[in-house]
Order: sequence, then structure tokens, then C-alpha cells
Amino acid sequence: MTWQGAQHAIAALTALILLGTDMAAANAPSRSLRPVAREDVFPPALPALAPYVSLRPRQRPQTLAVAPQQLPRAVIPKPERQQNAVQRKQAGIGRVCGNRALLGTEVGTVPARLRGCGVRKAVKLHSVSGVALSTPAVMECDTAHALKSWVDRGVTRAVGRTGGGVVKLQVAAGYSCRTRNNRPGAKISEHGKGRAIDISAFHLKNGDRISVLKDWGRGKKGRILKALHKSACGPFGTVLGPNADKYHRDHFHFDVARHRSGPYCR
Repeated sequence: MTWQGAQHAIAALTALILLGTDMAAANAPSRSLRPVAREDVFPPALPALAPYVSLRPRQRPQTLAVAPQQLPRAVIPKPERQQNAVQRKQAGIGRVCGNRALLGTEVGTVPARLRGCGVRKAVKLHSVSGVALSTPAVMECDTAHALKSWVDRGVTRAVGRTGGGVVKLQVAAGYSCRTRNNRPGAKISEHGKGRAIDISAFHLKNGDRISVLKDWGRGKKGRILKALHKSACGPFGTVLGPNADKYHRDHFHFDVARHRSGPYCR
């Protein structure tokens, strides 16, 4: 192809392209085909449908209990048993008479006010086998051991689960340098030797009480008292109650005196 022919071809091609562009412009729509949001169908603004608070999950507060060792030491409550142990230690209360179930203090020699009284190796007993004494009682170890034997066997069986069981013995008398029943000229009582203890009532866990004076011979409590009285005959050499005489109508008297004919129980 000659140079002139090439120029004619380029001019023809250019004219053809311009013609196509004009035709496309003539056939183009008068408005854009791009979709436009219609206000009569959709809400004008989607953000209005958004929740007032974020739906994004938030970390929940810790619900598990904090381990006691993580709490400040002052906040951790001590068990009642531990508190009692601390209190006993502070008061000098511990094992006496070589038995861990007998808690009290060593007293030593108790001097005699009257001839025949006094205790050589006395202890002041606070509790026996977990049962408290309403008033710490001074006695010798033989009496303490007899009391423990009676509490472990007789009291536990006689009372059973009534009121949750016995938690305290009401002590009417322990060591007391006097004659029998405080009668002038009578022999020295076993109380004056640390060999006796008087019990007037039994306190139960639920707050109730079994009283020798009020409940002897009356209903269920009366039957329990009779069982308690009977079970003491053996651990103790002498057991006296309301049926013995007028001096014992409001308490049980127990002592470790031994009799040739065996235990004396009335």
C-alpha cells in the first residue's frame, strides 16, 4: 500500500469511530439506570433500626466464690471449734487427768477448812466428752473419770437425739468443804473430798432443758431422767435423786465412794 492509500484508510476508520460514538449518544437513556432508594418502601435511614445498646457480648462479672485462702486473713471466719480451742488456750484450759476428753485446769492441793476436807491433786473440770459444765467444778481425777464414763454411755443413750442431744450439764455443786447435807455433827460429805458432783438439769442443743425438779416423774422428760439416774449407778458408787430424801428432790448426787454391798442408788 502506498503512503496515500494508508492515509485514506486511517481517515475512513476515524470517521467510522466518530459515527458510532454519535449513534451511542443518541440511543443513551435520558436518566441513570442506577437503583435509587424509594422512601415509600424502606425507612429513610437504616441506623434508626439499630439497638440502643451494643449487641456485642460483654464480660460477665465473676460469679465463682473466692477461695478462702485468697481472702484477707481477717475476713476468713474461723470455725467455732477452732475459736473454742483458742479461747481454751488463752484461759490455760487443756487436757487433765491424762484424758483428752476431760478439759480443765490443774488446781493441785486444795487446803481443808474443816478436818477431813481437802483434795490432794484437784482439777477444775470445764467439759467432759464435749459436754460443757455450767460452772467449772473442782474434783479429783477419779470423779472426773466416773463422770466421763457416765456421759459417754448413760447420758448418750438416755437422751439420744432428743432436742439434738445434751450440750451442757447444770452443776449444782462440786467441791464443797461441808458435812453431809450441811447437818451439824454429821460426817464430812464426799463433796468435801472432791469425790462428788451434783447435777440439777440437762441443757439440750435446741435450747430446751430437762430439769430434775420440774420434770422428774413427768412424761418423756421424766422417763429420760429415770434412765439417767439408773445409768449413773455403776460409774458412781453412790447415786441419789428425788426418791432418796428431801435433800435431793431438785438434783442428782453422784460420788465415787465404794460400798461393800455394791453401788448405793436411790
